This record gives sequence, C-alpha cells and structure tokens, in this order.
Amino acid sequence: MSNAKRPTKEITLLGRGYIIACDTGEEAKLDRAARYLDRAMQGINAQSSVLGSERVAIMAALNIAHELLEAMDEHRAGEENLNRLNDRLEQALAKTRQS
Repeated sequence: MSNAKRPTKEITLLGRGYIIACDTGEEAKLDRAARYLDRAMQGINAQSSVLGSERVAIMAALNIAHELLEAMDEHRAGEENLNRLNDRLEQALAKTRQS
C-alpha cells in the first residue's frame, strides 16, 4: 500500500469548514457538489433552526438521494421510450424492404 497522501480541498457546509480528500482534477466537481449540498442544508436549516447540523445533513442527503432516484427513473423511462420507438422504426423499415 502506498503511504502517499491524497490531495485535499476545503469545503464549507452550513458555515463550517471541512477538509476533504479530493483527486487531482476533481476539485471543480467537489466544489459543485459541496455548493449543492450546502444549499440543500441551508434550506432545511432555515425551515427549522432547532435541528442539529447532523440531522440537517441526513435530511439533505435523503432529499438529494430522492432527487437522484427520480432522475434515474425518468432517464430509464426515456430510454425505454427510445427503445420502443427504435423497434417501431426497425419494423417499418423491414416492411418497406419487403415491398
């Protein structure tokens, strides 16, 4: 195993800084993800300031997981629609070739 340290990047969530390991070249993606998570956490925190930051983070993670699953379902449905359309086009082309 290598003892080489991975590069790190500081992010801020709910005004608190965190040092996160981040592969070289992935900093912009980490920044984007951190901003998205921070906005989600800020929204939840604004609705109920009595929640602790751990609970806010869990609720934000659940909301983001739900958004991801919804997007994946929509993507899958779109692929299925494209596959059905492709099948119909293939059938139409096969009929024209037979004529």
